[in-house]
Amino acid sequence: MKTEQAFESIVIIFNPNSSGDAPRLAEQLREELGELLPYASDVTLQPTDHAGHAVELARDAASGGRDVLIVSVSGDGGYNEVVNGVMQAGNPRAVCAVMAAGNANDHRRTTGTRPLGAAITGGAVRHIDLLRIRTGDGPDAAAEYAHSYIGFGLTPVMAIDLEKGSKGALKELFSVMRTFSKFKPFEIRQSGGGRRKFDSLVFANIPRMAKYATLSEADNLPSDGKFEVVMFPHRSKLQVLLTALRAATKGLGHQPSASSYWFTTLKPIPYQVDGEVKSVDANTRITIESVPAALATLG
Repeated sequence: MKTEQAFESIVIIFNPNSSGDAPRLAEQLREELGELLPYASDVTLQPTDHAGHAVELARDAASGGRDVLIVSVSGDGGYNEVVNGVMQAGNPRAVCAVMAAGNANDHRRTTGTRPLGAAITGGAVRHIDLLRIRTGDGPDAAAEYAHSYIGFGLTPVMAIDLEKGSKGALKELFSVMRTFSKFKPFEIRQSGGGRRKFDSLVFANIPRMAKYATLSEADNLPSDGKFEVVMFPHRSKLQVLLTALRAATKGLGHQPSASSYWFTTLKPIPYQVDGEVKSVDANTRITIESVPAALATLG
């Protein structure tokens, strides 16, 4: 369902040190909106100055209870911070959008329907699902949101190695192959009590990730109240490589979906949320949930 919305203020958040030319794109968007918007709106640029700053800026921008649009000029990781800041603010009139300006832009590439400037001018707001990950038990368990995917195993391990190296297709390929050669599987205790070993376990709100891989045949727009559970049980490295090749060419085909999924870690393991790598301790309950229609967005 789409509704038309005008914005009292538009806040454009960007990383001034971005490798994706975010400062120039942010300024271009501000100039474009100044020419296109059919109403008066306070359009401001908000540069970040440290990791996590976008969460604070987005939360502050959305906390006033007004009709506000927060645009992240970034890749998936920067947009994740903006989404989490807006969710923390709890303002139902706040809307999020992303202009791709990073190394990974899976969310915009998958869910974008029209040029961002035109979408903002038209004000066609729609609601999409989010993923929520809780680490720990009880009501005080730490929680954060993901707009696209949450991955355990090979996905975050490769991301760590890529982050250490330089960007660029050839260097990325060498980094992936180096990490793959050293990778070891991880083991979890599933909700039924049994143990199981995986090479990778991905909870996907969108059907494509990592620029090239098609994870499932799900609809492009994440608005069905479920996510895909993409499992790679432990196999030989040749089998893993063949599966990755299929994902990059033909796609993995139909994947099971769920509205919630939980397991317990047996050892400390890294995980990846929209491209950002985090870690969790051993013996921690992990709960993944779909939060239907949680995010108001456009573009």
